[in-house]
Amino acid sequence: MSGDYMVQATTNLVGAAYWRGRADEIQFEGRCLIDGKMVEAQSGYTFDCVSPVDGRVLTKVSAGGEADVNRAVAAARSAFRDRRWSGQSPVSRKRTLQAFAALIRLHRDELALLETLDMGKPISASRSVDVEAVASCFEWYAEAIDKLYEQIAPTAETDLALITREPLGVVGAIVPWNFPMLTAAWKTAPALACGNSVVLKPAEQSPLTAIRLAQLALEAGVPEGVFNVVPGLGGSAGRALACHMDVDGIFFTGSTATGRLLTEYAAKSNLKRVCLELGGKSPNIILASYGDIEKAAVASAESMFNNQGEVCIAPSRLIVERSIHKRVVEIVAEVAKRRQPGDPLDPTTRMGALVDANHADRVMGFIGRAKADGATLVAGGTRALTETGGSYVVPTVFDNVSNCMEIARDEVFGPVLSVIPVANVGEAVAVANDSPYGLGAGVWTDRLSDAHKISRELRAGVVYVNCYNDCDITTPFGGVKQSGNGRDKSLYALDEYTELKTTWIKL
Repeated sequence: MSGDYMVQATTNLVGAAYWRGRADEIQFEGRCLIDGKMVEAQSGYTFDCVSPVDGRVLTKVSAGGEADVNRAVAAARSAFRDRRWSGQSPVSRKRTLQAFAALIRLHRDELALLETLDMGKPISASRSVDVEAVASCFEWYAEAIDKLYEQIAPTAETDLALITREPLGVVGAIVPWNFPMLTAAWKTAPALACGNSVVLKPAEQSPLTAIRLAQLALEAGVPEGVFNVVPGLGGSAGRALACHMDVDGIFFTGSTATGRLLTEYAAKSNLKRVCLELGGKSPNIILASYGDIEKAAVASAESMFNNQGEVCIAPSRLIVERSIHKRVVEIVAEVAKRRQPGDPLDPTTRMGALVDANHADRVMGFIGRAKADGATLVAGGTRALTETGGSYVVPTVFDNVSNCMEIARDEVFGPVLSVIPVANVGEAVAVANDSPYGLGAGVWTDRLSDAHKISRELRAGVVYVNCYNDCDITTPFGGVKQSGNGRDKSLYALDEYTELKTTWIKL
């Protein structure tokens, strides 16, 4: 999920004609994968999988419900109980997950095309960024799992106390539509590496790559019943998974409102573990002390419009000292005007479609209300490519935003940047922290002491200094406050998918 797709992401990609041809030929799989078999939902209900690229129906997807979740959880529990996966040695699981990563790379074009058609991101990003990050994620956790040592407590010589890790059990993963493959990998890779069985519920807007990943996992040697996928609506399949008495943990990325519901469901069922990576309204502070204002402004705008602005950690509140405010606004507006939506199947496109028509309407609603609230529109604010039937919104910049406006308080989850001018560093930090969210934050300054001081003061799970959204698999990702409590990526994620056991032996 790098800060920008980068022009070099298109290197070695074939042209748009190739991808359009593949799109016409590809076979879509929309059924549930339960206990190693592709099955229809027991109800027989389906829903249309509509591409935001052009509004066409790609396929019918099984609308999994409680009965299907029950089947998937039963299969996962059976697999966990007979230890067909959890009982394998770490090195054995490592080899299987490495084979899985190799298959992901082998099917790179297919997975990239499914991702682009399903949720609208440019094919260059899907292929060169997302698919590679997914394969690398499984590879990284595969390599990590046989290098974790357990502990012996410092007891008296008459006793031996062992502290060991055990897999959590049956893991329920519910993932969003903005990075469908990648967030699925962030949750299933550590879960599988630790020996858990998984039931994955993808977002109804983008279920296709989750189903295909599970098929490839089977092909790689992950045993039947260990990796199950139940597509369906959140209110049925998602709720059933979170309420299930035989699920040991729910791992969710998505909205704060849904996170609250999942916590409630867990409390009312079996008090299962709940790990949440929720929304954000991330502040990004550019101070006059940073020497290269153009670099900071361009990087901030590019990060904001990455993935069509459909990024939970997007730097949507750009907080700028007044002495450089006018110049920063000019630069970010120019970036917005240059970065226009295009055909997602064209490898030169850097901005694609929003996930669906409903979400595009929601984003346009925010834009309309921001105008009414008195924010100054300096770029964008309109739809694009309406003749295609797709869901495209132009990169949008508002200036003179007050931190009390809706556009500065609520998560738009689209290509909309709010610029908030401030008088000094103290006001910048106060405005940054004046939010119910705390996922990410950024600060641009050449003063080392300011960088350290402000980073400590910012209430966020991730703070970027003189960059934004630079990351890799080695560092944890997650937030504070109403941005949740879970942590994806890094070795710290393994803590969430395991239980600690103490075994006290009298010698």
